[in-house]
Amino acid sequence: MKKLLFIFLATLTWAANAQNMIAKSATDIAPLLIGEKIPNLTLKSSDNTDVQISDLLKKKKTVLVFYRGGWCPYCNMHLQALAEAEKQVLDLGYQIIAVSPDSAENLKMTAEKDKVKYTLLSDSKGELIKAMGIAFEAPENYKSVINVNSKGMNTSFLPVPSVFVVNPQSDILFEYVSPDFKHRITTELLVSVLKNLK
Repeated sequence: MKKLLFIFLATLTWAANAQNMIAKSATDIAPLLIGEKIPNLTLKSSDNTDVQISDLLKKKKTVLVFYRGGWCPYCNMHLQALAEAEKQVLDLGYQIIAVSPDSAENLKMTAEKDKVKYTLLSDSKGELIKAMGIAFEAPENYKSVINVNSKGMNTSFLPVPSVFVVNPQSDILFEYVSPDFKHRITTELLVSVLKNLK
């Protein structure tokens, strides 16, 4: 009986820690699943103030986006597409929040460049990205660019680009996680999902 209890506790501990680990590659991640909760962690806003993610999520239903950084052309195209669809998203009763490892200062440049009015948050330490189970070890050729864009806070990881639809209780209702950073959910599909979740 003691042996079974030990195995159970060891497995439980491993599962909890697995979410905070950095996967070796984008295809090795273990993201949180539909029905699980977004962990309440502190991120930085574009004006460098601390923000509790749960405080933002409880305001209304949320489209929570994780992107690699303002330096990534695929991320910029995705952020711009979301900006163009924002009115539709808002009309359906949702807000958009996008999180990256970029520093708070770099968020402002991304917002201006991509004409973004929705909330951008910095997770330079990767605490939320790791807790979401979407962090993976950055290829060597990306390490200098992520170091510069995170102001030295991140030298080793990237998030797999992901979109989570979350209710005000922080429960995940839908997710789109693509290990291939070139593939993102289309705004048409996202809006269709939001309509069906209403």
